[in-house]
Amino acid sequence: MRKENCSVTEFIFLGITSSLSMKVTLFSLLLLVYLINLLANLGMISLIRLDSQLHTPMYFFLSHLSFCDLCCSTVIGPKMLVDIFAKKKSIPFLGCALQFFVFSTCADCESLLLAVMAYDRYKAISNPLLYTVSMSGSVCSLLVAGVYLVGMADSLMHTTLAFRLCFCGSNEINHFFCDLPPLFLLSCSGIQVNELVLFTIFGFIELSTISGVLVSYFYIILSVLKIHSAEVYTLVIPMLNPLIYSLRNKDVKEALEKLKIKLKN
Repeated sequence: MRKENCSVTEFIFLGITSSLSMKVTLFSLLLLVYLINLLANLGMISLIRLDSQLHTPMYFFLSHLSFCDLCCSTVIGPKMLVDIFAKKKSIPFLGCALQFFVFSTCADCESLLLAVMAYDRYKAISNPLLYTVSMSGSVCSLLVAGVYLVGMADSLMHTTLAFRLCFCGSNEINHFFCDLPPLFLLSCSGIQVNELVLFTIFGFIELSTISGVLVSYFYIILSVLKIHSAEVYTLVIPMLNPLIYSLRNKDVKEALEKLKIKLKN
């Protein structure tokens, strides 16, 4: 609960520009981007759901990545478009908390899904014969559930800590959506704990994600190199074997000499 002297019940976005011509241009551009985002992600999700050939782990994860992208843009895009021409660009206190929570959850899930997708590609390339077993439907579902749980837990922690702060001064956010850094600037209570938690958890998730992707692709490269090495082996060695072993054989040498004599005659 907020303290009694924390009187802020809503926040005001300052917006991006006050020029009418710039507003029209900006609105048109952002609307186009949002619609493309909306159609592309909805189309991808629908296509994966409807086409049985796409019912594979890779496309299963891709559908959830599209869903997170869709949620990220939808939780911010429509409100931002409305606020471009609105006289009062306000958002309720709880609405601001909800917007940040959804956006943060989706952003975390996107990062974690990229790591999961890299792991999926590693399993597919490194051991294709056991791929359907190691990446079964239940395993994929557990991985996605874990992604959402981690994303929601992280976002819930940041949201709870941020919106327990006391905002007793200005309620104007110098941004176009509710994010932590602009909110911290409005707080009249200590934010050291918030910054520590943000740095620690955000750093851990980002480091884990980047490490997961890099390690997975490192092993993918090793697996591909092994495959290429085997193809060198299976093509070149059989070609060299007749030259190496046959030419060292006495009978083969004599047969070649007889063939040369016949060809000369």
